[in-house]
Amino acid sequence: MKVVDWFLDRFRLKSAHREIFERDIPEGINYFYCFGGIAFTAFLICLLSGLFLSFYYTPSEKEAYLSIQKIHEEVYLGKLMRGIHKWSANVLIVSLIIHSIRVFITRSYRPPRELNWIVGVIIFIIVMFEGFTGYLLPWDQKAYWATVVGTNIIGSIPIVGETLLLIVRGGYDVTATTLSRFYSFHVLWFPMIIILLLWAHFHMIKKLGISKPL
Repeated sequence: MKVVDWFLDRFRLKSAHREIFERDIPEGINYFYCFGGIAFTAFLICLLSGLFLSFYYTPSEKEAYLSIQKIHEEVYLGKLMRGIHKWSANVLIVSLIIHSIRVFITRSYRPPRELNWIVGVIIFIIVMFEGFTGYLLPWDQKAYWATVVGTNIIGSIPIVGETLLLIVRGGYDVTATTLSRFYSFHVLWFPMIIILLLWAHFHMIKKLGISKPL
C-alpha cells in the first residue's frame, strides 16, 4: 500500500480526485458489498490476458485451433495466460451473480438507483454473451457443437429468430464467417459496450453513493 500511496501522491490523483478516493461509507457494509469490485477486477484481468492471447490467436477456419495449440505448447507462459483468462472469466460471472443477488436482497435497486440496476442487468447479459462468443474461438468439436446448439436456441425465437440467427452466424450454418463474427464480438464490440456501461454504472454510484444496508 505504501507503493500505491506513493504513486497516487506523485501522480496527484488523490488531490485531483479526492472525492473518489475519500468517501463516507455507510455503517453495516460487509464483504458481500465487495463482489462488484471483485467482478470489475476480474474483468480487467480478462481484458489484459485477452490482449496477450490476441497476439498469437488467428481467427481463421484453418488456423484457429492450431494457434490455440501453439499458445499452449510454444508460447512462453501461454498456457498459464489462457488459464488466467478462462478462470478470471468464471470469477467475473460468479461475482456478478453474487453482486446481483446482494443488490436484490438489500433492495438497492429502489429509487433513485433503479437506472443503475437496469445498467447492471444489461452488463450481466453482455458478459454472458461475451462468454458465449469466446467459447467458439478454440474451434474444436466441443466449441463447434455448443455454438450450433446455442445459436439454434436464438433461431427458435418467434418472429425475429431467423433474422437474429443470420446476424449471429453470418449465414444459416456455423462456418468460418461465424468464427470471424464471434471473434469481432468477443474482442471489440462487447468489451467496448461493457466499458461504456461500467462508466455509467460507476458514475451513478459516485453521484448517488452506496445504498445503506437494510
